[in-house]
Amino acid sequence: MNWYEKLSKYFPIEEMKSKEHMEALLKEQSDIYHKEEGPHHVLMYAEFENFIFIDYLYVSKDARGQGLGSKLLEKLKKKHKPVLLEVEPVDENDKDTAKRLKFYQRQNFKHAKSIGYRRRSLATNEVNQLEILYWSPESNTEEVVLGAMKQMYEKIHTYKDKEWYGESYEQVDQVLKVIEDDKQKNIFDQLD
Repeated sequence: MNWYEKLSKYFPIEEMKSKEHMEALLKEQSDIYHKEEGPHHVLMYAEFENFIFIDYLYVSKDARGQGLGSKLLEKLKKKHKPVLLEVEPVDENDKDTAKRLKFYQRQNFKHAKSIGYRRRSLATNEVNQLEILYWSPESNTEEVVLGAMKQMYEKIHTYKDKEWYGESYEQVDQVLKVIEDDKQKNIFDQLD
């Protein structure tokens, strides 16, 4: 099974980029977009000057619990830049969502709870809510995280979107917004 098949079997269709989109990023944005793979993992990430965005992190079922995911994250953390990623909220019908969150919590990621992130999937045409997690070697504000996510969205997620999907994703300010609600919960509070 090739790297794209591994990712598309693990990640929901609404979170997947097309293979053509990802291959174009690897070829045409090779200065920032990277793929690392092995027999039991695929890691797709974008490294910007001031932060790293994990687009996809896949570890095969038979390698989980052996520290491979932690080693991959440690390698990125050693670059001494904030590391950002997006996750789906906990879904009672999908136990992997809570397992993923627990993994990132153990890796000292924080939830950017003041940032709302709702993106329409061009594959399903449904609007999906995602949450942003981040790790930083320094104390960064969520305002810095928001700026980084907006930069990533415009450089990675919407890269030649019309060419690959026949239409464009929404504008960044429609997708990523500051939530001014004091009752906004930390996603990690939903875990056992």
